[in-house]
Amino acid sequence: MTAYMLAGATVFMFLERDNEVEERKKYNDSLNLFRQKYPQINETDLQILLNAHTEAESAGFIGNKRPRWDFSGAFYFVGTVVSTIGFGMTTPRTIGGKILLIFYGFLGCAGAILFFNLFLERIITFLAYILRAIHERKLRIKGIDNKDRRNSHISDDEQLDTWKPSVYWVMLILLLGAVVVACCASAMYYPVEDWTYFEAIYFCFVTFATIGFGDYVVSQKDDYENKHFYRLGNFIFIVLGCCCIYSLFNVTSIVIKQFLNWMISKLNCHCRRRKRSRGRRNAITPRHLNGSARHKKSEKTDSDSDSDRRNSDEMISMKDFLHTNKISLALMQKQLWETAQRGQMSSHGGGFQGPVGPMAILDRKLGQEDV
Repeated sequence: MTAYMLAGATVFMFLERDNEVEERKKYNDSLNLFRQKYPQINETDLQILLNAHTEAESAGFIGNKRPRWDFSGAFYFVGTVVSTIGFGMTTPRTIGGKILLIFYGFLGCAGAILFFNLFLERIITFLAYILRAIHERKLRIKGIDNKDRRNSHISDDEQLDTWKPSVYWVMLILLLGAVVVACCASAMYYPVEDWTYFEAIYFCFVTFATIGFGDYVVSQKDDYENKHFYRLGNFIFIVLGCCCIYSLFNVTSIVIKQFLNWMISKLNCHCRRRKRSRGRRNAITPRHLNGSARHKKSEKTDSDSDSDRRNSDEMISMKDFLHTNKISLALMQKQLWETAQRGQMSSHGGGFQGPVGPMAILDRKLGQEDV
């Protein structure tokens, strides 16, 4: 993840740095031109005016924009809070509002995550039923009747658990659903907000992914045609989009987990081959531990004699001490070896195990064999 972030930072730096320098230069040129045109203006007063203008614009007082703290504006604000979008165009500016936001946001974000998880479970269950029906239809076309293997006392959920859909098909369907919702929402946004269609698509991804930069925000004009229908459509699209993208992100994380486990298994196989090629013979395995009865008897006799010597307060050499603890060391290595073998068998070559939260929902619905 750190490597991914470093690579992303490098790419964005090269893409955006020159544009930042150009925009900064454009602003400074405009400011210098204004100063040359009006040289009598005091620099301190000009800076105070610019700071006041910036604060007023961030508070929503500048331009033809509707009030941000009427009921509809406040409802839009709490929607961005609980969904963790956080556009930033509306923020509490009083001490009481900031204190309330801490507690309100804590419970609201937790409730929204619960809602997203419930949606994830329902949509995965629905897709599993659809894919199961397609699977059974294919079996019927091939002449394989699967009904004889069903028991009448088994519920539909238990029957569904006997067959797991492919995680790749689920990811593809969720991707198509998210694209359809984003395209429909963009078709509504771009003519109403005077954006280009690409800007509307960009807004949909930033919003539905709950990134929420705030550079593009809908429903900020003073008035709209069919204002109530537009706000209702905006609310529906944001809820559907966030749910679809949340589900898609979780399913994609399963695919990433599968890819990482595959890489780890390949690295483990490569390391085992290298160890075998070196011909190392000092590894302790159960095969090495299965010595003859005669060897064990001699070691036991030596151990007993060493124990008698220790009880008689006789000094022993380092060689005798190591020989005495040879059996206990070998048993410890055997236990460690067996534990490692059980871990490898349970994890199929290592990797990330023990899913919780949305990962547990997906593993239960899609099955570990597909992950």
